[in-house]
Amino acid sequence: MERTGSRPPVRRSGLMAVLSAALLAAGALAATAPAAGAADADLARNGGFEAGLDGWTCTGGSGAAVSTPVHSGTSALKATPAGSDNARCSQTVTVKPDSAYTLGAWVRGDYVYLGASGTGTTDVSTWTQSAGAYKQLTTSFRTGPSTTSVTVYTHGWYGTPAYYADDLTLTGPGGDPVAVPAAPTGLRAGTATASSVPLSWTASAGATGYRVYRGGTKVLDTTGTSATVTGLSASSAYSFQVSAVNAAGESAKSATVSATTAATGGGGGGSDAGLPAHALVGYLHSSFANGSGYTRMADVPDSWDVINLAFGEPTSVTSGDIRFSLCPVAECPGVETEAEFKAAIKAKQAAGKKVLISIGGQNGQVQLASTAARDTFVSSVSKIIDTYGLDGLDIDFEGHSLSLATGDTDFRSPTTPVIVNLISAVKTLKAKYGDDFVLTMAPETFFVQLGYQYYGSGPWGGQDPRAGAYLPVIHALRDDLTLLHVQDYNSGSIMGLDNQYHSMGGADFHIAMTDMLLTGFPVAGDQTKVFPALRPEQVAFGLPASTQAGNGHTSPAEVTKALNCLTKKAGTTCGGYQTHGTWSGLRGLMTWSINWDRFNNWEFSKNFDAYFGG
Repeated sequence: MERTGSRPPVRRSGLMAVLSAALLAAGALAATAPAAGAADADLARNGGFEAGLDGWTCTGGSGAAVSTPVHSGTSALKATPAGSDNARCSQTVTVKPDSAYTLGAWVRGDYVYLGASGTGTTDVSTWTQSAGAYKQLTTSFRTGPSTTSVTVYTHGWYGTPAYYADDLTLTGPGGDPVAVPAAPTGLRAGTATASSVPLSWTASAGATGYRVYRGGTKVLDTTGTSATVTGLSASSAYSFQVSAVNAAGESAKSATVSATTAATGGGGGGSDAGLPAHALVGYLHSSFANGSGYTRMADVPDSWDVINLAFGEPTSVTSGDIRFSLCPVAECPGVETEAEFKAAIKAKQAAGKKVLISIGGQNGQVQLASTAARDTFVSSVSKIIDTYGLDGLDIDFEGHSLSLATGDTDFRSPTTPVIVNLISAVKTLKAKYGDDFVLTMAPETFFVQLGYQYYGSGPWGGQDPRAGAYLPVIHALRDDLTLLHVQDYNSGSIMGLDNQYHSMGGADFHIAMTDMLLTGFPVAGDQTKVFPALRPEQVAFGLPASTQAGNGHTSPAEVTKALNCLTKKAGTTCGGYQTHGTWSGLRGLMTWSINWDRFNNWEFSKNFDAYFGG
């Protein structure tokens, strides 16, 4: 969160840097991969596009076969990027495990990419910045020990003209015919809530996805080996099965597992801590002033269920010593006294509201690089909570507070000190204050959803080490986490589970980003490292309260459209994006900020109340 109104978008800076670094790393790796044998066959289907787009799938209808310009023959591919679509054209090819392949194509245009994914080792890609005439791109890779298919693709770049591709080849040993996968085994149910049941199972060899059935009816699709079935009734028994799918078809269903939902909310994760079924979360500028004006605690309307005090900040980046004080009178002439502030907090709590200290923000960089800083963090945050009688903690680490050390590649077992020490510190605070301790987090999309594509500096280094860096924190604390509300603003375009890029400012962005949290996703594309879905009761999404509050402001109509899609899948509210479920238990919304909402005549909170009947 930022003290000022807004900051520049990062699409062409942070995200572009990650993409470029990843591509450079992939290119370096490709140079050392084994080449395919001379006698191997070309496995690509219709690589010259002489049969139109037969065998190819192009995103958003972006591709077409054209007669000019061609590299050879009579046809070539023309694909045109538009908006958040980079005109990706792909096909899946059957291959042999542990074998060498060479991928090549002739391309023409600016920023044209050629690559292969799902290799089972390291996915590869190569690109050309500009090609006025046809230019050959080539890369190579070795498949993993159990890989039986790979996806080859071309794509362009956002905002660039159409590109052309022709004579695409994949040379290497042909794979055996794809067989229908075996039924998944090991299906088990986790701890149920009143409206959801988490499921997990063992992967089936050769599966590219799974279908989850409730009482014999399919309720969702997923690519990982876990899912949460939502929208259930309290105190009710349900039966579930899972099947595996790939290009050859669908397996038989697994053995049945049964589960009974709880009588009331909670369970299966962080405590609800007395929150209403649908909660409105807002940040209150208590320690500083900006163009939105100062708002006294006593003047915060009853619409707000969780009030985050912005901000507790460190004495230095690495000290771990967090301090909070009310805005100085010289800066905020209307500020209340300490006694008035504490009394107003108690009044809010008596009305069922939660008041938390938010640590970090745009200016409050916090790096717990040592155990000494960790322990100081615990003691100083405890002092703030005790002084003001607060209900818990909000973690709003931004900038360079969290990053992953080179070689720290598994979110399930982090080794980077700033990550490990933060997890330890929060667990200590949770243990100290008990089950009613409210724990929330407000990461940016760069630190969470970007992890679907990139994680830290990558297996070979060179990427932005902050990519996905919140994932190990969220995962380690998921049993203590009350609410995660990612900032769906001040963000670059982010790839969703549909493998398309989504841009902030409309319902589509909130739908795609929230679907990722409620479905789970493979981190950095690695199907063996799937970030499991969070419970819908643990998830809200964050927006700016006004156009002055941050980039990516979303109109009330678009916010309503996103909520309708995620909680009801009503009508055409999902647009072109297909969610992996419907989550009536979605907790609610977060905004930066209460002050900016007041400045904007309470537009944000009025829309929330109108939707949820507040």
